[in-house]
Amino acid sequence: MALRSKSDIHLARKIWHLTGIVGMVLIYNYFGTRQSWFIIGALAAFFIPLDLLRQSRPGLNAATIRVFGLFMRKHESDSLSGLSYLLMAGIILLAFFDRHVITISLLFLAIGDPLASYVGIRFGRDRILGNKTLQGTLAAFFACATIAGVYFYLNGIMTERLLIVAPISGLIGAATELIPIGKLDDNLTCPVLSAVGLTALFYLYGGFA
Repeated sequence: MALRSKSDIHLARKIWHLTGIVGMVLIYNYFGTRQSWFIIGALAAFFIPLDLLRQSRPGLNAATIRVFGLFMRKHESDSLSGLSYLLMAGIILLAFFDRHVITISLLFLAIGDPLASYVGIRFGRDRILGNKTLQGTLAAFFACATIAGVYFYLNGIMTERLLIVAPISGLIGAATELIPIGKLDDNLTCPVLSAVGLTALFYLYGGFA
């Protein structure tokens, strides 16, 4: 199976990406911390060793690509997949961050990141960092600001400062999507860095009150 590159729109991967992350959000919010540890931990214990093992087992790698190739990219054929990085991020988020921060960070990744990619590929003209475009980054900003604003409003968080905290949240989401951290996958870096930035925002504007 021919795998797609990062420059492809790759709609099937984006749907898989959205579905998986929304599933993680539902686990965090409806199963509670204790069960979330069990579910996310069990998934990580299965998929991450499989991901590592297939890199030294050509037969296992070929079988994995046959099953999951529709959702994979070329660089994942001989490296850890985005799913493994996402599960690592899930464990870090669960260990260190507040439920609201976790939820918003994952929604940024589920919606803001693929939207930025789509807009950047289809309409991006002005490159600002690596293969990132101004148009894609603006799409991430508006998506993340909207997600945060709606979430804050529905949950009664910092509503008196909504016109301040929503745009700042959008900047946090757009910045984490824009700026690479070494060679780490954005399924790990985006939600964790978003959570760090949102935690600071919550402290500054009374989100934890």
